[in-house]
Amino acid sequence: MAGGITETGEPYSPFVGLVYMFNLIVGTGALTMPKAFAAAGWVVSLSLIVFLAFMSYMTTTFVIEAMAAANAQLRWKRREQEERKLLICFCQSVSTERSGHDHFDIVERVEMGQMASMFFNKVGVNMFYICIIVYLYGDLAIYAAAVPISLMEVACGNHSCSAGSVKYNDTDACWGSVTRKDAYRVFLSVFTLLLGPFTFFNAQKTKYLQILTSLMRWIAFTMMIVLALIRIGKGTGEGHPPVASLSGVPNLFGVCVYSFMCQHSLPSLVTPISDKKRVGSLVLADYVLILGFYVLLSFTAIFCFDSSLLHDMYTLNFTDNCDVLDIPVLRYFLGLFPVFTISTNFPIIAVTLRNNWKTLFHRDGGTYPWVVDRVVFPLITLVPPIVVAFCTHNLETLVGITGSYAGTGIQYVIPAFLVFFSRRHLEPVMGRDAVNKHRSPFRHAVWVWFVLLWAAFCLMFVTANIILTETKK
Repeated sequence: MAGGITETGEPYSPFVGLVYMFNLIVGTGALTMPKAFAAAGWVVSLSLIVFLAFMSYMTTTFVIEAMAAANAQLRWKRREQEERKLLICFCQSVSTERSGHDHFDIVERVEMGQMASMFFNKVGVNMFYICIIVYLYGDLAIYAAAVPISLMEVACGNHSCSAGSVKYNDTDACWGSVTRKDAYRVFLSVFTLLLGPFTFFNAQKTKYLQILTSLMRWIAFTMMIVLALIRIGKGTGEGHPPVASLSGVPNLFGVCVYSFMCQHSLPSLVTPISDKKRVGSLVLADYVLILGFYVLLSFTAIFCFDSSLLHDMYTLNFTDNCDVLDIPVLRYFLGLFPVFTISTNFPIIAVTLRNNWKTLFHRDGGTYPWVVDRVVFPLITLVPPIVVAFCTHNLETLVGITGSYAGTGIQYVIPAFLVFFSRRHLEPVMGRDAVNKHRSPFRHAVWVWFVLLWAAFCLMFVTANIILTETKK
């Protein structure tokens, strides 16, 4: 859940933390990136992704600073309570200073929702929850569409060697009189029936399931990069992407923002790291690695495949082209790869969204009736994303819209306000001389305003583009 102080979890080394962050960030968004790169042009795409990686890194350092500030405030309040007890009963032990912790040590896992409650007013807290709820709805819609698309492509027989140069339509036949669109909706219905019930209960991703899905992700991404490089090296690559195409920029922006999203999960990632002295260097190294990985994946894709034949889900380009991959088992593995990895995430995100709805409407001392708690909240969590996935399976658009709007709020606006108000809250309490050892390298207030202005510009640009595009139709 986005709110609350939760258990820190088992500690792990900085290297393991780096791997966990890499695995969290590199997900479904990466599979939609090649088509977005091809649409925007390789020079524009390279320039934009480098800049957006820098912006995401900056706001990540903002969140880590706010986490340290939240820990300091909690520690100060606890010490104040102990000192009050000491005035009444002299048998109490003095001060938390003796615990050996610096004020700004990140010891307790304080989630973003709890930080919002500490540093924002009531309106700000509600806006935070609305923003994260919209983002999670987008996430669920993307997942609900991605799995049936992959199943449809494999089941409809379009993994044959002659299919690579064919662009299929939703009205094309799949089995007899059943069209591809009908098959997609059948698989969506099955997906909903199998995974939807988890929304009514609690789901938790186990350590071993995480290891398995991470292993599959690494195998799949490595295969796609190596196979594309081999084809390009042989001189048989079909891609001739444009240098620049501004019409593809708004969607590329949304895809890139979505693909660098990790700010909402930083408390659960950073807090268990055993040695946080170099957490800033760790985060920087992760962003450099991820940026390099995205550029390598996308550039090999756009020069290997004809831009007009790139799928929304990049894995599908390897299931229908024997020139690239002529081993049927591996083609099926790549085609079904999103099914296995995404299906394990869907219940987790659904439960997270359900819990955020409960938190948004919760009042102190109040409890929900059984029907509201066990039926209404799960239904309002599950139904909207399934309806959206039923109406459209355009993954590039779903990722673009989710990243452009809710993603902008979570990745830019919320971190900027968190670090701004955390500094204002702590100064009267800790004094001007107190130094947050986890403070962002972008400590000047100018950087906060730069992030907010950039977010406002992006929202206006994307909205204007959508309006102009719709008026031309």
